[in-house]
This record gives sequence, C-alpha cells and structure tokens, in this order.
Amino acid sequence: MAKATQEQSTTQKSGSQASAGLQSTTAQNAQEKDSTSTMTSQENNGGANVKMDDTAPLSKFFLDALKDIYWAEKALTETLPKMQQAATTEELQDAFEDHTLQTQKHVLRLEKVFKLLQLPAEGKKCDAMQGLIKEGEEIIKNTPEGSMTRDAALIIAAQKVEHYEIATYGGLVQIALTLGESEIAEILDRTLEEEEETDMNLTDIAESSINFSAQEETEEDVEDL
Repeated sequence: MAKATQEQSTTQKSGSQASAGLQSTTAQNAQEKDSTSTMTSQENNGGANVKMDDTAPLSKFFLDALKDIYWAEKALTETLPKMQQAATTEELQDAFEDHTLQTQKHVLRLEKVFKLLQLPAEGKKCDAMQGLIKEGEEIIKNTPEGSMTRDAALIIAAQKVEHYEIATYGGLVQIALTLGESEIAEILDRTLEEEEETDMNLTDIAESSINFSAQEETEEDVEDL
C-alpha cells in the first residue's frame, strides 16, 4: 500500500514538473514571438521615427528648411551640367561633373530623411538658390567663351552655392540634434562634409592655375577666342 502511494506521489510530482515545464516553454515562445513581431514591425517601418509634430515652431521651421534645400538640390542637378558645358578647362569640367553626381546623391539622402519623418518628399521654392543660379547664368552670358576668366568667375559662382548649402546643412544638423533626431542629423552631416570638401576642391583649382591664367589674359587674347 505504501509502495502504491509512493508511486502515485512520484507520478503527481512528475506531472507537476511537466506542467511547469510546458508553461515555461509556452511563456518563452510567446516572449520570442512578441520580440520577433516587434523586430519585424521595425524593419517594415525602415527604422522610421515617430512623425514630427509640425505645429511646433522649431519643427515647422526645420521641415520648411528641408523642403527649401530639397528644391535647391534638385534645381542644381539641372544647373551644374550647364556650368560643366560652359567651363573652359578640363579640370573644372570634371569638378562640375563630380558635383552633379554628388548632388544627385544628396537628393536621395534628403528623400530618406523625409521617409524617416514619415512625410512625402516635396520641395519648396528656394529664392536664394534661384538667385544664385541666375547669377551663374549671367556669368556664362557675360564672359568670353573659352576664356580662363570665365572659369575663374564660374568657380566663384559655384562657391557661392556651396557656401549657401554649407550654412543650410550646418544649421539643419544642429536643429535635428536639438529635436532628438540623431539619425537624421548623421545623414545631413555626411552631406555637409561633402559640401565642404567640394568648396575646398574648387579653391584648390582656382589657386593652382586658373586665377593666374585669367590674370594674364589680355583683351586681345579674349577677342581671339
């Protein structure tokens, strides 16, 4: 009788352990499922942030500035090839070509920023950039084709564009950090660094040869072009 009771107790104990094990496994599976679901949701959102509150003054200004520089970058993708075609030296032509490709990349980065903010990528007319582009067009019209003077002037026009972009991206990076958008700040900062490098490259091109050659041009040289 005692043996039967002992066997019954052992059976009950084993059953309890099995039940506890089953509950533990079920809980663990549920936890893993929730974790997987969360990860999948994040992946589907592309790591997107919560949509920015565009009613707050600083946020509204930030979004307007993003639309402004987005319009400016897209306009530059059409303008830079014209500057490349108008340039005299191969070195400056190559610089404008590289800048065009770089600007196309900057447009894509801004579109990624809009996506992170869960907003459509849309531009807002940038009066400042439009003015700088018009100035570049006037330089092409008013300088002799094939002259080094034109190249020197085109470099100045291009650097005015760069300085506007550097100021804009520099400010946007700091505002993004203030708003807690660290990923967006990092994206914009990469573009800022590339704009600064382009500006320095244009300075190197001007100082290495073009400005000196332009200085030596005479009115007769220009007329012979």
